[in-house]
Amino acid sequence: MNELLNNKSVIVAKSYQFALDIIKVQKDLSSKREYVLSKQLLRSGTSIGANINEATASPSKKDFVNKLSIASKEARESLYWLNLLHDTGFIDQQSFQLLSNKSNELLKILSSIILTIREKYLLKEDEEGYVEPNS
Repeated sequence: MNELLNNKSVIVAKSYQFALDIIKVQKDLSSKREYVLSKQLLRSGTSIGANINEATASPSKKDFVNKLSIASKEARESLYWLNLLHDTGFIDQQSFQLLSNKSNELLKILSSIILTIREKYLLKEDEEGYVEPNS
């Protein structure tokens, strides 16, 4: 079993499993000759975990939050592509429900982490967003 699935970080493991699920769906969609939307879903769905993994190596809390914010945007984009694929009949209700639930779960976890870090460590705002305290 892959080390990312056994990771102590829930968000790392869940985002990796979501990427695996997305890859399976994309393979199925390719066999149905649907290439454009499925490639977009593949890109956004696998990018979530990649950005989360990048965040774990961030040199600052601000960079950490920025990377997780990108992951959150990718999860939202994945929901968009899932809805399009579902509404056009390329994926069935069961697959759609499973993947949209997983994407929404990732969004909730990411939002919670981002909010906690911002409240705890990033005290004041500047023009670009949040900055770290000088301590």
